[in-house]
Amino acid sequence: MIKHHPSNELLAKFSEGNLPATLSVAVAIHVEMCPVCQKELAALEAKNADNVFTESANDMDDMFDKTLFDAITADESIDEVYEQEQVSVDVKDKTYTLPRALTRIGHSNFMQIGKLARSRIDLDDGPLRASLLHIDAGGEIPEHTHTGFELTLLLDGEFSDEDGHYVPGDFMMLDGRHNHTPKTIEGCLCFTVVSSALHFNKGISKLLNPIGNLIY
Repeated sequence: MIKHHPSNELLAKFSEGNLPATLSVAVAIHVEMCPVCQKELAALEAKNADNVFTESANDMDDMFDKTLFDAITADESIDEVYEQEQVSVDVKDKTYTLPRALTRIGHSNFMQIGKLARSRIDLDDGPLRASLLHIDAGGEIPEHTHTGFELTLLLDGEFSDEDGHYVPGDFMMLDGRHNHTPKTIEGCLCFTVVSSALHFNKGISKLLNPIGNLIY
């Protein structure tokens, strides 16, 4: 059962189209996987529609001839909707089906670093970088904090850290106030968004700080 969701503020901005591209994709993926947030988003969109059409109707009374407006709204033509084919990725010996929000967005080949593999998502979003992150069974990321923020959305598999156990659909936003050590027994695939590099905290893992940008 999904226990971690986008904040109300993120959902509201998503419904208004006011999120950066990478965060918008993350919320879209979560909503696709989460019935609770599907209902929340539907309510927000209905409210937005009421506000927009109420304002538009008032403005149009002043700006347009009613006969012209009636002619425009009487057009019953519709756009054709095409079914999007599923897209899969292969990592090591596993195949993962990507969420619908990622089917038309390209990504790089996976770069392997030990039990971690990362593929950059082809989104130009300023300082924000989105990736697919795979952790092999039995793998972990050494304890770290964040010099910016880190969004992790679990797509498949499972992982745990000091704060709990996560299942597909869980949506976690962390920043410099958080330290954690993600580890997985079965392996997992995540969609991640970061605004800056990770910072490793303990022992020999501190040697990884110069390549923190490469890991995420």
